[in-house]
Amino acid sequence: MRLSRPLFLYGGFAGVALGAAVAAWSGRRIDLTTYAWAQGLVTAFHLMVHYANDYYDRGGDHAVERTLWSGGSGVLANGDLPPRVALIAAGVCAAAGLAVTARFALAGNSTVALLGLAIFAFAWCYSAPPMRLAARGLGELDAALVVAVLVPCAAYAAFTGRVDAEILRPALVCGLAMLGMMVAVEVPDREADAAAGKRNWVVRFGERAARRIVAFAGLATATSLVLTGLRIAGDPRPLFSIVAPSVVAVALAFAARSARPALVALGGIALYAATVTGLAALYALTAR
Repeated sequence: MRLSRPLFLYGGFAGVALGAAVAAWSGRRIDLTTYAWAQGLVTAFHLMVHYANDYYDRGGDHAVERTLWSGGSGVLANGDLPPRVALIAAGVCAAAGLAVTARFALAGNSTVALLGLAIFAFAWCYSAPPMRLAARGLGELDAALVVAVLVPCAAYAAFTGRVDAEILRPALVCGLAMLGMMVAVEVPDREADAAAGKRNWVVRFGERAARRIVAFAGLATATSLVLTGLRIAGDPRPLFSIVAPSVVAVALAFAARSARPALVALGGIALYAATVTGLAALYALTAR
């Protein structure tokens, strides 16, 4: 359970909920069987990348001051499990995700099948060699693409059979928030990542620039949330009176130089969770 890091699985569940909510808002019927298959695809690949990330980052994780939201699970770094357990688990989850992807292809939904393959490829390349995008300054964009864009698009396509502007608009808003979250959770690990040779954004640009990136992402997300809400609902104020101020407050907190790195990481998670949850609720409550 610790190796699985269930706290971070929320992003996959919320992303599927958002895709289904947008499909319902577009007039599609949501059936539980299709929803379960879409969630199974996403969760299998999500667990895959958790296990693979712990396996391939186990060397650098030894030097990290671990928190609930940064520094990996600590299971392999502490020697609680042999590394091969994580690698085998990653392989099993990859096989499960690909099996569900094949199921959608055989059912005639080629859009979900292609998105499933894309999720698998980009998720695996995040930390696994030879690509190892997380160490090349591309991991932030990769994670934002997979979790914030491809996941809700796959769930939406499970019910509609396509990807169009209706799902891309909210997915791109979530992408902004996810980009801010990725940079935020890297802040506590800056020194360990630099020592391990990982050239992520915080290592490349420095902590001060990273905090500014997160603050900008938070403010841009809040603005996009309001514009999206005004477009899809006549009176979105009940939801945005909760979601938008929280996003702005989190973004402003990042800008404070005195904020502890662990607080920055926590704020980044809150930024993404508030964004994707708020959008999913808004679309669901205004569904036709």
